[in-house]
Amino acid sequence: MIKKFFLFLTLILGVMASVEVKGVASAADGSQTKERLVGVTLLTRDVFYQELEKGMQEGAKGRGIKLMIQSAEKDLNLQTTQVENFVVQGVDALVICPVDSTGIGSAIERAGKAGIPVFTADIRAQEARVICHIASDNRQGGRLGGEYLAKLLGYEAEVAIIDHPEVTSVQERVAGFKEAVSKYPGMTIVDEPSAGGDRDRAMIITQNMLLAHPKLRGIFAINDNTALGAMAALEAAGKREVFIVGYDATPEAKQAIRKGGPLRADVIQYPGTIGRVTIGTVAVFLEGQMVPLEIPIETGIVDKESLSR
Repeated sequence: MIKKFFLFLTLILGVMASVEVKGVASAADGSQTKERLVGVTLLTRDVFYQELEKGMQEGAKGRGIKLMIQSAEKDLNLQTTQVENFVVQGVDALVICPVDSTGIGSAIERAGKAGIPVFTADIRAQEARVICHIASDNRQGGRLGGEYLAKLLGYEAEVAIIDHPEVTSVQERVAGFKEAVSKYPGMTIVDEPSAGGDRDRAMIITQNMLLAHPKLRGIFAINDNTALGAMAALEAAGKREVFIVGYDATPEAKQAIRKGGPLRADVIQYPGTIGRVTIGTVAVFLEGQMVPLEIPIETGIVDKESLSR
């Protein structure tokens, strides 16, 4: 199955690289086909999604696809309205990065009933069927984070997870982290509060955890806003013996890792690749070809040593 995914990725990226026609798509007989409209609603426009959006724009070049990209700014009602407006406009396909994996289900179903194929990127939808889901292999990323933190702490420590359980990609990260640390009897997860992916909330939550769990030694932060909020709390409290592993490897997080403070490593995603592959997959589907139900994009991990190479 994995080989099939990589073969499909190679096909998409290879076709994207070979096409140079702009504005319209060329048919096999040399005629021109109608430009196709693809509506996109992003979770937000933070650094990660800016890179993902850039990848989408690159993926659309030469494919006869016009992207209409909006951001829901973590507002489910706004995202639902955006999807409904795209349906009214009669777009040829929809790409959704769900604000709420469950809550967006009814909007996806309405688009499907209108005959519009729906794809999800980065975050999975739970309550509705889509043509294809393209995202980082978040369970694998969570395992990488868990293994790194366990090794850093000598495989024996109290650790916490700063969660965001409404989002399926985060659920997968947390599941992978737990899977990794569960192999080591000395590792104990003592708390799993949710900060909703917000930096300020993560800082307050970390302050509270330090009081509730004086033996806390490690934190798995589900994104970099969370990691940087937790880092601010640790630095303010002078807690040099508590370490963080974050997720996303944004430029700000990488800079913090280079400094050698509480944030020691980050799981790295490749949002540009997710964006390019997503639009490549949409294009292939609209051309009448079959696509897989899911395309996982491999993650990695960065720390001070790897960033200094």
